[in-house]
Amino acid sequence: MTIHFIGAGPGAADLITVRGQRLIAESPVCLYAGSLVPRELLEVCPPGARLIDTANLNLDEIIAEMARATGAGQDVARLHSGDPSVFSAVAEQMRRLDEIPIAYDVTPGVPAFAAAAASLGREFTVPSVAQTVILTRTAERATAMPPGEDLATLGASRSTMVLHLAVQRIDAVVAELLPNYGADCPVAVVARASRPDEQIVRGTLADIAGQVRAAGIKRTAVIVVGAALTASQFPDSHLYSTTRCRD
Repeated sequence: MTIHFIGAGPGAADLITVRGQRLIAESPVCLYAGSLVPRELLEVCPPGARLIDTANLNLDEIIAEMARATGAGQDVARLHSGDPSVFSAVAEQMRRLDEIPIAYDVTPGVPAFAAAAASLGREFTVPSVAQTVILTRTAERATAMPPGEDLATLGASRSTMVLHLAVQRIDAVVAELLPNYGADCPVAVVARASRPDEQIVRGTLADIAGQVRAAGIKRTAVIVVGAALTASQFPDSHLYSTTRCRD
């Protein structure tokens, strides 16, 4: 039996892979984070499926549910918002499953930063403007950041930066990024990307904190910082250049 870690996407129920939806439909047990995973995804679970909201469960309890299901010969669909590869707490679950051992696989999903880029109508890597995207967070109310991964250090490159789990610290984020990016650097905050109640706030490091407070955005948001957000004067990419050599 297998634990299927499935990226459930950023919020819209139809932003899930065909494989992910199929695995949900085939698994008699489904573990999901009730506050983040759209309820519509659970509608494809097989009749009589055991549905377990993990919002109030600790790691030991989650692993116990997985072990109970596989011990009964049942596959498990383990739904995580966004994509399991970033900020999903999948690694600690995999470590426990390896110790038991219980087999698992991973189905990727649409990450929040990609949904935010789509909502903003922007590419985060623009020729001659930004070719690097940094995905990071801040340490408040979470595990400490590793040495060298503070915003001041990461911001030295002036790359496109996407911050998860940080909108509640918007004033501190701005203060840490200002020395490298400058007050006029474009910023966008996208809350609940892809959902019907999505909110988008655009501004600069000089005014974004006030706009976020005025909009009442306090959670489930990403902060995007960098020149790529407003760039208009840049060369065409080499990919479609009329002058590059063709085979």
